[in-house]
Amino acid sequence: MKTRRPLLVAVIGAAAAMLLAVVGCIAAGFLLIGDDPADTRTCQESVQVAAAKVRTDHWDPPEELPDLGDYQEIHWQLHASGNPCSRMPGPTDWTYQGVVKLRPEDAQALAKRYDFVPWTSVNLAQLPHDSSPADVWPALAPFLPGESRWLHSRSYNETAPSPRWRVAFLDVEHQTLLFMLNDH
Repeated sequence: MKTRRPLLVAVIGAAAAMLLAVVGCIAAGFLLIGDDPADTRTCQESVQVAAAKVRTDHWDPPEELPDLGDYQEIHWQLHASGNPCSRMPGPTDWTYQGVVKLRPEDAQALAKRYDFVPWTSVNLAQLPHDSSPADVWPALAPFLPGESRWLHSRSYNETAPSPRWRVAFLDVEHQTLLFMLNDH
C-alpha cells in the first residue's frame, strides 16, 4: 500500500496540473478574443466613415461593369451587409452603388449591345432582384439626372464575369448608368 500512495499522489497531481493548464488556456483565449469596447467602437466608427464616403476613383476591376468605355466620372459608395467588426470568423459581404457619367457614344452603344428597355415596361415579377432606381442611397442621389428615363437590361445584369450580383439602370439621354452590386 505504501507504493501505491506515491503513485496515486503523482496521478492526482498530474491531473490537477493538466486541469489548471486547460483552464488557463481557456481563460487566455477568452482574453484574446474578448470584445474590447474601445476596439469595437473604433471599428464601427471607421465603418461608418467608409460608408458615408462618396468615392470618385475608377471602378476596379472594370470587368464588373463591362463596356462602359472611357467614362467621364463616377461616384460610388460601399456599405457592409453584415458586421465587419464582429469577432466571429467569416467574411463580411459588401453592397456597392454608383453613378457613372458616360460619353454619349458609349451610352448609346451600351443600350444597343445589351438591349436595354424602358424600366416602366419591365415585368418586375420576372426579375431576379427587387432593386429599382428609387433604391439609390441618399449621398448618390444628387448625381442622378433630374428627369431620368431609366432603361433596364437583364442581359447586362447577367453578363459574366462578375463575382457580384449586378443590377444596372441606364439613362441614354443623360448618359448616366446607375449600378448596384452585391457580394455573393
